[in-house]
Parts: sequence; structure tokens; C-alpha cells
Amino acid sequence: MKVKIKKLHEDAVIPSYAKSGDAGVDLVSIRMEKDKNKNDIHYTGLAIEIPEGHVGLLFPRSSISKTSCALRNAVGVIDSGYRGEIMLKFSCISNLDCYKVGDRVGQLIIMPYPQVQFEEVEELSDSDRGEGGFGSTGA
Repeated sequence: MKVKIKKLHEDAVIPSYAKSGDAGVDLVSIRMEKDKNKNDIHYTGLAIEIPEGHVGLLFPRSSISKTSCALRNAVGVIDSGYRGEIMLKFSCISNLDCYKVGDRVGQLIIMPYPQVQFEEVEELSDSDRGEGGFGSTGA
């Protein structure tokens, strides 16, 4: 699948797969600023045109475990109609080990999704799990 991508800044890095078989492409920070809540916003300098019927999902990289950072919305969702800059927002406990400009700060996966139609019913079918919530499967 070909996806149109636009550099909004000359320093932007067009993402590519690091290895054959990788699901996500790494996104590089070209600029960082703090928001009013002291979160780090990393800008990629990129805008993409995700095909209709697909979604872009922004995930933290596994290297995030080496930092005190957390991606604020856990998984970012880029809808096919969005044409703005790709950004990632992190909360960081310590600035000593947070991402810096030039770092790979997240990964993008583009995938198809179904358009569902909800059907309101009075009853749902039974299942082994039933209504068990958090931790109900023993994990």
C-alpha cells in the first residue's frame, strides 16, 4: 500500500521499517515543547494521508521502558481525514531520561478497520467469561 506523506519541515525524517517483517515504522522527533501541564510534545514534521478505511495507530517504542515517560493517550489514533502534523505527547517524571529532539519517539502502524453498525438488543449471548471484569480471568 502506498501512503502519501508530506514533510512540513526540512529536518523531518520519512519513516521506514527497520527490519523486514516489522509492523511499525519509527517516528523521529524534530522539535519538542512543554505544554501547560508540563507534558513533552514531540513534533515529527510530518503529515500523512491515511487511506479511507484505514487508521494510523501511534504506539510508544519498547525503549520507553528505559525512561520515566508515558505516552499520554496510551495509543494515539490518526483518522483518515486528519492532515495535520503527527505529534506525540508524553508525561515524564524526570527530564533526565526523557526523549530528546532527534530520538525515535514512537512508532506508527497503519491498518484497516471495519465499519460496524450497532444493533441494540435486550439480551446478549452467554459466554464463559460472562460479566467478569478486571482480573476476572485470573491474570
